Amino acid sequence: MIPTIRPPPGLLWGAVGVLAFSVSLPATRVATLGGLDATIIGAGRGVFAALLAAAYLLWRRAPLPDRSDLLSLALVGLGVVFGFPVLTSLALAERPAAQGIVVAALLPASTAVMAVLRAGERPSAGFWAASTAGVAVVLAFALGQGATLALERPEALLLAAVALCGLGYAEGGALARRMDGPLVISWALLLMLPASLVMTAAAWDGPRLAAATPAAWGAFAYLSAVSMFLGFFAWYRGLALGGVARVGQLQLAQPLLSLGWAALALGEGVTPGMLATALLVLVCVVLTQRLR
Repeated sequence: MIPTIRPPPGLLWGAVGVLAFSVSLPATRVATLGGLDATIIGAGRGVFAALLAAAYLLWRRAPLPDRSDLLSLALVGLGVVFGFPVLTSLALAERPAAQGIVVAALLPASTAVMAVLRAGERPSAGFWAASTAGVAVVLAFALGQGATLALERPEALLLAAVALCGLGYAEGGALARRMDGPLVISWALLLMLPASLVMTAAAWDGPRLAAATPAAWGAFAYLSAVSMFLGFFAWYRGLALGGVARVGQLQLAQPLLSLGWAALALGEGVTPGMLATALLVLVCVVLTQRLR
């Protein structure tokens, strides 16, 4: 009889979150190519996601968060509601989708560093070695796909997005240990709503919005409902159950998944190099899960 292998719950929830987030960069590119303004894509999705969050909190009859949690919720909002969406939208308005692979490649390392600084975790030296190897593999592939390491304005925006997103992931994962993950992202969205509204209003352009393609609006709907809201239900639960640093390494697979979605949405092909990279990344992910 073949024994049944059951992955830890944290790993399963984290994988669902990564799958949901893997569509984000291709969807952002589709929205920009379809005529939506980068600021509307980055900040506007926060407005619509905040409306979903408000409805969810009312449905849950959730109590107000403790005062002691407000700073953590603000850091979550700064990272995943404001920083990453707005900065990547601005950068990808000037760069091809391949450049966004660099962002996803650096996110696991950024999340692990923030897990040490903000979540009190202490990964082993072997963990860091496996994580670094995974990042190197994905970066090498990204460079082969046309991404660059030149530090111009878009690249600076992407690096800032990585740092802020890692902070938001680690802070949210730590907070989800004592507060339900859906409540974490919901309150963070509402805390950031004033800033999201101001930025959206400043970038509002009625004629341009009316001229945007249906594909752009479909991508925007996904970014608002899934990338900004529902995906965090699974992601923060996974980080809380399995550890921020360890589960965060599942993001090593995200660039390859994103390339697959880009092949469907943007007509980019799947190459043997992509498959080889996916295999190497899988090895690195397995190692990070087995090391303390």
